[in-house]
Amino acid sequence: MNEELLKLVNAEYFDAATIKSVLPFMNTIDIADIFDEVGRDKEKIIRLYRILPKNIAAEVFAEIDSEHQESIVGALSDFEVGDMVNRLFVDDAVDFIEEMPATVVNRVLRTVSREKRKVINQLLQYPDDSAGSIMTTEYIALRENATVQEAFDLIRATGLDKETIYTCYVIRQDRYLLGAVSAKTLMLSALQDGIANIMDIHPVSVKTFDDQEEAAALFKKYGLLALPVVDRDERLVGIITVDDIVDVIEEETTEDMEKMSALAPSDDPYLKTGIVKLARNRIVWLLVLMLSAAITGGIIAGFEDALAALPILVAFIPMLMDTGGNAGSQSSTLIIRGMALEEIHFRDIFRVIWREIRVGALCGIGLGLVNFVRIYMMNGRNIVLAFTVTVSLFATVMMAKTIGCVLPMLAKKLRVDPAIMAAPLITTIVDAASLFIYFSAAKYIFHI
Repeated sequence: MNEELLKLVNAEYFDAATIKSVLPFMNTIDIADIFDEVGRDKEKIIRLYRILPKNIAAEVFAEIDSEHQESIVGALSDFEVGDMVNRLFVDDAVDFIEEMPATVVNRVLRTVSREKRKVINQLLQYPDDSAGSIMTTEYIALRENATVQEAFDLIRATGLDKETIYTCYVIRQDRYLLGAVSAKTLMLSALQDGIANIMDIHPVSVKTFDDQEEAAALFKKYGLLALPVVDRDERLVGIITVDDIVDVIEEETTEDMEKMSALAPSDDPYLKTGIVKLARNRIVWLLVLMLSAAITGGIIAGFEDALAALPILVAFIPMLMDTGGNAGSQSSTLIIRGMALEEIHFRDIFRVIWREIRVGALCGIGLGLVNFVRIYMMNGRNIVLAFTVTVSLFATVMMAKTIGCVLPMLAKKLRVDPAIMAAPLITTIVDAASLFIYFSAAKYIFHI
């Protein structure tokens, strides 16, 4: 169906009637994908949006690229913009507004209803990456003295305008959160049953200023479809739904990957990011790592006499540095991932160190044996040289494994993102340490 619609949209003659007849049979997400496939042809984007049935236009708008959203808003009248934004769920409206330039934001806020504008402004005041910034205020709220029948009546009357009806929240007159009741519980209860008797009186919740990662962790731990958001006085102010948390998980994972690769995090897609911005996101860390690599150069210069006396030592520098960097990166990756999944905490640091020491010893012995035989056979059966490099390799692997597990855990304790202590930084530290170990061992063993 997607390919059929795309062909119709890209045809030389834009057959609006045929396209419009296909749209009601498609999922809104699939329709939104068509907008991305069309590319930067603003005329087609606007024409396609204008023929969308009114009941799905807002849903499709919420899913399309911000660049296309801006084009569409620019082509609509103030009345059409206000009508469209009023149909959006509040969290989708906030996401849209956050991506728009100030001129578009002012126009949008001017055209929406006063009530919607008030809620949008309220949500925009929460810090980025906080639970409050991704919540919606469109939820089903029940009174504790209501019955199941009254709950059903309320859901039927207002459910279409709510983000979700699968979980309802029970509040007092002052919006204090008392409990939660699922649609399943409501359907399996007698109509005359009181909500207070069937609700869960210990609902999991998150505070408005809590980090969105904490909300994501709660979704994973408790298998939630929605999570209530409360203020400091435990009053219900909104909910976070699972579709928003999926976006948060993707965003946080991408950010961690970028930091682990020595990149400044960016919200923009790669192909839509300018060359200058791409370079700016990379050059800072490259500069830091380049300057820190000067330490490695300083160590080599400090052992210049040893290298002059035994030039063959130079041949094994790349192998030692690469192996040490790889060993440290392995440990740091596992530890960072374990902390992200809350499988590892700072209190486990000594257990982790002890485990990595044993892992490092086993890896060091295995690598060392292979390395000893290789160097012995390929370098004139020089057993002293083979022993020196092997001992240095073993010590390097042990050291790298220890540094690779400790630094991310210390970063977490100091409230620094552990992803920063990933491959590039740890590799730089391990390179310097491995060279110091190697040259010190060589100097001692060969009496240079």
